[in-house]
Amino acid sequence: MMEQRLGILGGMGPQATQDFYQRILDRTDAACDQEHLPTLIWSDTAMPDRTAAILGGDAEGCFQRLLAGGRLLERGGCTVLAIPCNTSHYFADRLQGELSLRLIHMPRETVGMLAEEGKKKVGILATDGTVRTGIYQKECDARNIEALSPPEDIQKLVMSIIYDEIKRGETGSREKFAAIDRWLRQAGCDGAILGCTELSVYRTYHGLPDYYLDAMDVLAQRCITACGYKLRLV
Repeated sequence: MMEQRLGILGGMGPQATQDFYQRILDRTDAACDQEHLPTLIWSDTAMPDRTAAILGGDAEGCFQRLLAGGRLLERGGCTVLAIPCNTSHYFADRLQGELSLRLIHMPRETVGMLAEEGKKKVGILATDGTVRTGIYQKECDARNIEALSPPEDIQKLVMSIIYDEIKRGETGSREKFAAIDRWLRQAGCDGAILGCTELSVYRTYHGLPDYYLDAMDVLAQRCITACGYKLRLV
């Protein structure tokens, strides 16, 4: 059998990439070095901001940069590709069409898990780029799940945690997240998606209840099993 090799196209942001690889290590049922996944990480920190590119008109430039990164990992012998950045999945199906390695689609896999859990109405916590392009709404519609986007005042809090805090090396405001949590529950959501890897980093720092499904966690699990390795029970 051909050796499976995981390629991580990261740098979006670097802290999220580091956190993602740690989750791969933590969730792999391994007792020694040799039982972990062979992995190549390309942390392309010069990647254009995905939200700015998609909403500001240079989506093609961003796609080409992602494609170049995917091809770099492909040439490195990777068989499975993970991109720990939700907004970049705006390009996921197009990227998959240009690459021979298997791209694990983080939003699709995440919404699939919500469907398995029987969720009916969920909040989408993500960047403006992810929210406005409907990446998660499209996947939720396909699974008959109602997807709610935050109103403008709450979305500004989400973006502030992502850009003003986590991307700047801070741990994120509990007060801002508490206001987001209140809105979700008052809106009648029976769950919420952490649909930005910086929000996944927030969860690493602060911990959050199972009400929140962490897309980066789902991606880590799917990468491990896609490469033929077993998950460690938690």
